[in-house]
This record gives sequence, C-alpha cells and structure tokens, in this order.
Amino acid sequence: MKKYLRLILEIVLGLLLAGALAFGYWSYAGKSHALKEASELAEGKDEASEEAKKLQDELEEAKAKLAELAPAAAQLEALKGSFENGVVLQDYEAFIKSLKGPITNERQLGLGALRMLTKGADDPDTVSAFQKALEMAEWSSRLKSICAAQQALVAAGQKVKVLADCAAEKEAGHSKAHKHVHWDYAGDMGPENWGDEFPTCAKGQKQAPLNITGPFEKSKDALVVTYKEGPLKVLNNGHTIQVNVEPGSTLKINKDTYNLLQFHFHRPSEEQIDGKPMAMVAHFVHKSDDGKLAVLGVLLNEGKDNDAIKTIWDNAPKSEGPEVVVDKVRFNPQSLVPAALSFYTYEGSLTTPPCTEGVNFYILKTPVDIGKKQVSDFPFKRNARPVQPLNGRKIGAS
Repeated sequence: MKKYLRLILEIVLGLLLAGALAFGYWSYAGKSHALKEASELAEGKDEASEEAKKLQDELEEAKAKLAELAPAAAQLEALKGSFENGVVLQDYEAFIKSLKGPITNERQLGLGALRMLTKGADDPDTVSAFQKALEMAEWSSRLKSICAAQQALVAAGQKVKVLADCAAEKEAGHSKAHKHVHWDYAGDMGPENWGDEFPTCAKGQKQAPLNITGPFEKSKDALVVTYKEGPLKVLNNGHTIQVNVEPGSTLKINKDTYNLLQFHFHRPSEEQIDGKPMAMVAHFVHKSDDGKLAVLGVLLNEGKDNDAIKTIWDNAPKSEGPEVVVDKVRFNPQSLVPAALSFYTYEGSLTTPPCTEGVNFYILKTPVDIGKKQVSDFPFKRNARPVQPLNGRKIGAS
C-alpha cells in the first residue's frame, strides 16, 4: 500500500513540476514576445519622432520662404488693384488698333500681361493674347519672348509644352546653346507635324514658301540693296548655317527701309519656279523700325564655285553651337546678291516655326552659281519646308 502511495505522490509531484516548467516557459515566451513588441514600438516611435522633426523643419523653411514672398505678393495685389478698373487696358487696346501694319510680338505680349492683370488668368482673351504672342515670336532671336508667353500660358492653366531652353533660362538667368531639337525637317517633328505645337504652321492662310508660277500681277515695288562689309559672325543652329549681320546693311523697298538682321541657307531652295526647286537658296531676313519683316531670296543654281560661299563654309561650325566671330575675316553680304534685282513677290510667313505671317518675300529672278561640291558640303542634306497652298494670294513680278 505504502509502495503505491509513494508512486502516486511521485507522479503528482512530477506533474506539478512539469506544469511549473511549462508555466515558466509560457511566461518567459510571453514576456519575450511582449518585450519584442515593446522594442519594435520604441523603434517606431523613434522613426516617427525623426519624421516629425523633418516635417517640422520643412514647415519652418516653408514659413520662412512665405515670409520672404509676402512683400512681393502684397506688391502684386496692389499692382492688380490699380488695373482692375480696365482703363489702362482700354487705352492700350485703342493704341494697338491705331497702329499701322502688324503688331509686334513684344506689344502682343504686353497686351497679354495687361489682360492678365485686369481680367485674370482664366479670361479667354488673356489666353488668346499670349497664344498669339507665342505664334508671332521670331524663333531665332526672341527666345525670351517665347519663354515669357509659354510660362504665362502655364500660369493661366493651359497645357503648354515649355521648351527646355526656357527652363534653363528660368533657372540660370540666361539661355544656353540650343541642345534640344524642338522641331525638325523629318520624323515626328517634321513639317507635317509643326502645327501640333505651332498652330499657325497648320492653320495660317498665308504660309511660305510657294511654288512661283504665273500668271503674275505687275509689281510697282522698287528695291535698293545697300549691304556693308563687317565681321563674319556665323553659327550652326542645328537647322541651317546662319550669318548674323551688324547694323548698317539695309534693303529699301520704295520709301521703307529694312535693316538686314541675318541670312541663312536652305537645301534645296524652298521656293520653286514652275514646280522645280534649285540647288539651294539664301534668305536675307530684314526688319523695319516698326517691326515689319521682309525676306530677300537669292536662288543658288548648281554651276561654278562661289568664293563668298567658300568663305562662309570654311568658317562655319560643323556642328550645332553658339555664334562664332571669325578673327580677321571681313564679309560683305552683297557679294551673294546678283546685280539684277528683278523679282517675284508675295506675302508669306517665316518658313520655320512658329511660321509667323505678315512677311513680304522678294525672290530674285537671277540666280547665283554655287559649286556642286559646295552644295554637298553644306552640313544639312535637306532643310527646306515643302511649298504651301496659295489660298487665293496673287504673286507679283517686276
């Protein structure tokens, strides 16, 4: 009996010991898990504290910037308030209407700014004014105006693709060399697609170039070319070889005087004569004091080598980049102009984006020779816009 009683006690004590051990293990495991959770919560708290501190620092920085901008914002509100009655806008619109000839890009941009101050960025007339300013800008020499118009349209909530050069202008305070091709003569940004970003290229009714064919109207215009020798300033802008000209060279059309800004080349000639282009053409771009544009076109026919072309080609950059002023080389643009100034004339547009209209063309009937190798040495295989519809225009001839 005692033997069985002892056995039972041993079993009970064994069970109690096992239970105690199990309880101890479970207690330890539970505490370890709780300790782990507590540790993870502590780490999360530290991360949350760091994030909160970071956000607090950013908030303080934003408050500081807001404080810096407060005076400018107050000035802008005061400026807008002074224009709200619309009197200045009405006076300026009356002034624009009184002008003879096409409005300049700068005045159109000013009109947009006045409308934004008077009517706000959501007003359709404001948006329209900036869109017209963008279309009118001279692409090669008016980057700041283009950037101003594009950024104003963005501010007005319009979906506008701002040029990379405009972003660089805004960040660095100056434009950089054109490293981005925004339009081209082939591919996705070829002439057939220019209208996607430059509406006038597609919708304009007086676009250039034209196929020059009769019958012609008799033109009474008289041309006088007075170009002067100056330093050779040449650049490759990624689309053509262009020679910039210092002030002093002029084209006189009747009593109006136009200043030569630059001349550049297209291969083949953009203008066609009875459906046939020539090897190349040189376009001499002029501007009057009141903003009117006139282009004198000199057709280049494949023949003898041309000494003037040789001088330009020898000194022109082979790849896109900034203007190069060639030391000790003087050049007179008149060396590319024939003696006979009989011409065809029509009202057209810039032949590159943004295809601004209101440009008077005078294409000289007498071509100038250019050597076959000189044509092939031109760094652009094709940089000519196709001929455009006449749309009822009359072509004049002297």
